[in-house]
Amino acid sequence: MEGEIKNLFKVWLSVLASLCYSYFLASKISSGKLRLISLVPIFFLFTILPLHLSYAFPIGLITLSFSWLCNFKLLLFAFDKGPLPNQQFLHFLIIACLPIKENRKTPQIYRSSSPKLPLNWPGKVLIFAVLVSAHDYEQFVHPKIVLLVYCCMVYLLIDVIFGLVIGVVRAASGLELEPPSDEPYLSTSLQDFWGRRWNLAVTDLLRHTVYKPVRSFFDVLGPDWAQFLAVVAAFVVSGLMHELLFYYVKRASPSWEMTWFFVLHGVCVAAEMGVKRAVSGRVQLHPAVSTPLTVGFVVATAMWLFFPPLLRTGAVEKALEECKVVLEFSKSLSEVIKGRVFKTN
Repeated sequence: MEGEIKNLFKVWLSVLASLCYSYFLASKISSGKLRLISLVPIFFLFTILPLHLSYAFPIGLITLSFSWLCNFKLLLFAFDKGPLPNQQFLHFLIIACLPIKENRKTPQIYRSSSPKLPLNWPGKVLIFAVLVSAHDYEQFVHPKIVLLVYCCMVYLLIDVIFGLVIGVVRAASGLELEPPSDEPYLSTSLQDFWGRRWNLAVTDLLRHTVYKPVRSFFDVLGPDWAQFLAVVAAFVVSGLMHELLFYYVKRASPSWEMTWFFVLHGVCVAAEMGVKRAVSGRVQLHPAVSTPLTVGFVVATAMWLFFPPLLRTGAVEKALEECKVVLEFSKSLSEVIKGRVFKTN
């Protein structure tokens, strides 16, 4: 553990130095190809950073935050686009480092500000802790139920981590940030799930770094084909980045099932959009029907393609064991704090 902490410290020093270079030097180069070339060493460094770590959670967070999201933000920054240009230094660091999305639309009320299911951050933490503890009894539960629980845990884990980051950043910097997700379990379509409810920071970056450029490039084929190819391209890139993330965690050759999961959803989303254009709102399923169909399809395909490679390599077990360690540490820390408070009183 001591060695991992030292390596994590070195990683963060490398990140800080790289972002200082990007802000104070690369930003002075005219936007476009020259600035992009100046950032190539940073792209490479951020891509290999997770190789210096061995624990699943630090690897996952560093890969997501820097190998994926920060690299994509810097790619947009090279052309004076995205969330990084025109930021003061502290905000530049925060937005570049963390899996967050600044809310620049004022004033805007999100659907998540009045959720239909009253599930706040402490509630999500509690449910996640219960599910992690219940994992010890998985041998008594049907494997399909276990996979369903894993789907819930992925959603809760992302919302817990991103929610904690957003809360700290809001309190420390005053930045107005968008929520990590918007009740994806209420999605009425795949387009609604992937485009407006699930992992909003990642969705926004894929929209600007992949979807819009690809759609613009293929406009010569007509708007329908351009949109289809752009949607599929965004999902392919997402799939490849997930493969990279889990390669770093597993250190095993990819089976590409995860990529096929996203390709399948990309094709389905594009087809769904085409059907919506064809019917022009004349036919619309009631949410009581469309929501179970949508969520059921996402869960079923995740159980088929997303989780099997993780289970085969033991990545899930490794991550859950680390979760238990963190939960135990948090429990011990809270008991120590409570003890000191009572002793003081």
